[in-house]
Amino acid sequence: MRGGEVGQQEYSKIRHAIFPIYGNHEVTKFLLIGSIKFFIIMALTLTRDTKDTLVVTQCGAEAIAFLKIYGVLPCAAGFIALYSKMASIMGKKTLFFTTCIPFFLFFFLFDAIIYPNASAIQPSLSTVQSFLGSRANAGGGIVANILANWTSALFYIVSEIYSSVSVGLLFWQFANDVVSVDQARRFYPLFAQMSGFAPILAGQYVVRFTSKAPDFRESFHRVTVAVTFAGIMINLFYYISSDYVKKHESVDEEATKNKMNNTSKPKKKSKPKMSLIQSAKFLASSEYLRMICVLVVGYGLSINLTEITWKSLLKKKYPNALDYQRFIGNFSSAVGLATCIVIFFGVQVIRFLGWKIGALATPTLMAILAAPFFACIFMGLSDSPKRLDIAVIIGTILSLVSKTGKYSLFDPTTQMAYIPLDEESKVKGKAAIDVFGSRLGKSGGSLLQQFLVITFGTILDAAPVVSVIFYIVLIAWIAAASRLSVLFLEKTDEAVQDKKTS
Repeated sequence: MRGGEVGQQEYSKIRHAIFPIYGNHEVTKFLLIGSIKFFIIMALTLTRDTKDTLVVTQCGAEAIAFLKIYGVLPCAAGFIALYSKMASIMGKKTLFFTTCIPFFLFFFLFDAIIYPNASAIQPSLSTVQSFLGSRANAGGGIVANILANWTSALFYIVSEIYSSVSVGLLFWQFANDVVSVDQARRFYPLFAQMSGFAPILAGQYVVRFTSKAPDFRESFHRVTVAVTFAGIMINLFYYISSDYVKKHESVDEEATKNKMNNTSKPKKKSKPKMSLIQSAKFLASSEYLRMICVLVVGYGLSINLTEITWKSLLKKKYPNALDYQRFIGNFSSAVGLATCIVIFFGVQVIRFLGWKIGALATPTLMAILAAPFFACIFMGLSDSPKRLDIAVIIGTILSLVSKTGKYSLFDPTTQMAYIPLDEESKVKGKAAIDVFGSRLGKSGGSLLQQFLVITFGTILDAAPVVSVIFYIVLIAWIAAASRLSVLFLEKTDEAVQDKKTS
């Protein structure tokens, strides 16, 4: 009997370490909400890999810097203004569907109408170069490639907006509404682990099916089929999970009205209607939100500074679109597999070592791994194909570890930081940070890289300057994470005390 009790205790310890979710209700809630993120990441992986393949092989990796500044950033600003307006007048369910569905309609219509007719609706490169005249050199040459392939640029812009909206707003806004702080410590790292299987599936779908198409047109169509399926699943699981939480969770009447009721008109204060400028002032007035913003901007800047350099190397090694797509598919699968493995340690870091260590782990790892990557580029690449191969491998490892750290540690700790905030800060502040803030980080990096490309000729020639800026950003990121850890503990304690007294 005692042996059975000991065995049961050991089993409980192992289960608590691997899957600390208990009871049929918690398991069902976790699986339903986790399925939303799984299909969001699946669609994100497929569209991200496709947009990179289109732009890098047609326009060059340096074009990404121009697109993020002159395409993605203004579109993100317009989106956040529209989203803030919709958040003030729509219920949560309506807001989710109104935000989500148009993206998947675009992807479907792009495959059905725009891409098949791209050659007919795009100007030739020679025509664009003739129009630009003497400006068609250095930065102007990149602009000429973008204009000559504007449909691919459009797909890139919409996919980039989706990447921020899907995870930052569609998933985390819903999760933060229905998951308590206690559950978040156990759920959020496992959400990352569950969704880590999505890049594995999406990547191998690309490698084993889409990249083996006779041409890239057919390959693109096969990608769109999977993206459309993922879009349907996202909306279906959101509908089921929101309905499940509303019916089964015991929450006080006011919280139910604020979070889940879209049909009745509760007697409460109306939501504040804030303009984009007012939202920015609201963000600036809160030290807590400023620190979160520094984290998001810091990650966007640092990953962008190294990623475009890495993709420039990939373009040299894989100039053919299907070859590039195949490599990126394998890379996405590797990211998913590494996330599933590393996330277990991420769970332990956050649970046993605390929020601060979890938040500091990603920038610290990036600082360590970027050193050999930049050192390899400093040695020179043009005169040695073998050296190019080594640089690609090191850059791939750096990008792999950076993304794994983001999914397993950065995302869970950043999103946990929103939970103790009031409803206004969650909705307005979070929208500003996750969409505009993340785009500011990535586009800020692109602005720097655009200047460097014009000054030095290529991003690889500017690598010494890129490395200096990269480490300055990491120092600011680490300082903000340290300060935010103090504020997070204070607000969490306040929330616990308020709950006890209410």
